[in-house]
Amino acid sequence: MSAGIIGIKRGMTQIVSETGEMIPVTVVEAPTGRVVQRKTVENDGYSSIQVGAGEKRVGLFNKAEKGHFNKAKVSPARFLKEFRVEDSSAYELGQEVALDSFSAGDYVDVTGVSKGKGFAGGMKRWGFKGQRASHGAEKVHRKVGSIGNATYPGKVFKGKKMPGHLGAERVTIQNITVVAVRPEENLIMLKGAVPGHEKGLLIINKAVKKG
Repeated sequence: MSAGIIGIKRGMTQIVSETGEMIPVTVVEAPTGRVVQRKTVENDGYSSIQVGAGEKRVGLFNKAEKGHFNKAKVSPARFLKEFRVEDSSAYELGQEVALDSFSAGDYVDVTGVSKGKGFAGGMKRWGFKGQRASHGAEKVHRKVGSIGNATYPGKVFKGKKMPGHLGAERVTIQNITVVAVRPEENLIMLKGAVPGHEKGLLIINKAVKKG
């Protein structure tokens, strides 16, 4: 299991394959990260590395945060993410984590925060059918309908699908194909769409379900 990378969504475009096929791709900028911390099975119960990437004004970090980065002798990073690895001792503090581990044709899992769409009703949020369009229906066309039972249990069960905030949730899309990698530009191009808005933070890992 190799370490993943931290990316920033830059938008979508399309490229032409060698066979003339138009492929929609999402362009992700992956700034070079550095290993900030290592965790071992002996001390922490599992093996992982913490990677920092991106730039941020040093004055915005507090003393504890600066000390955390100073231990690894790296400059403070805007983003900090932890990646599970088979053996954290294979990585050195301050070691670069870049796009080298990815190549065209690989499958990856991409995690991000989906676009927030505000308060939404049951039909938009859950795909409910809604009520009748006519024949006695009045002001209930898009309502959910019954949400409970009778006197017993006399309550609405937790987890009931109801209107509420839609989007702005952590989402992972699996088995996305890597179309192209441009290490000199810190860019990786992924086939199709990925979660989140432009400039949103993405975590890219090797696909779990694809060998």
